[in-house]
Amino acid sequence: MSLQISLAAKGLLQKVAAPAATSAAYYHEKVIDHYENPRNVGSLNKNDKNVGTGIVGAPACGDVMKLQIRVDDNGKIVEAKFKTFGCGSAIASSSLATEWINGKTIEYASKIKNDEIAKELCLPPVKLHCSMLAQDAIQAALKDYQKKQKKEA
Repeated sequence: MSLQISLAAKGLLQKVAAPAATSAAYYHEKVIDHYENPRNVGSLNKNDKNVGTGIVGAPACGDVMKLQIRVDDNGKIVEAKFKTFGCGSAIASSSLATEWINGKTIEYASKIKNDEIAKELCLPPVKLHCSMLAQDAIQAALKDYQKKQKKEA
């Protein structure tokens, strides 16, 4: 009798688990790649005058994103790091954003738009707020960096 219950329980678990297991199919392979292999995770010294820090959040879904940039004397972003608490799309958006701004000028970074991030990651409309957070985090990091530079002048 216990064997029959075990087999029945196993069948029930497979039926219940199947939708959860296939839910990953809703994420594009680019999102999954950045989620499973995030680039540039970490932190920089926020007290460094050449580091700008942007922290943004979306109260509706609970995503919080910290993005930091280190800028050289020529205005080139020589390092970008992020830490994100949120869904796979938020993590992927942060990861992609750091890839896009590493080695670029602050002017280039300031022109990155959320729709470009969303398009690259093939985000569905329900996840567009994640790409908006990434854009906002870049802008906040740039603003913090520029504020520190004015203080030094």
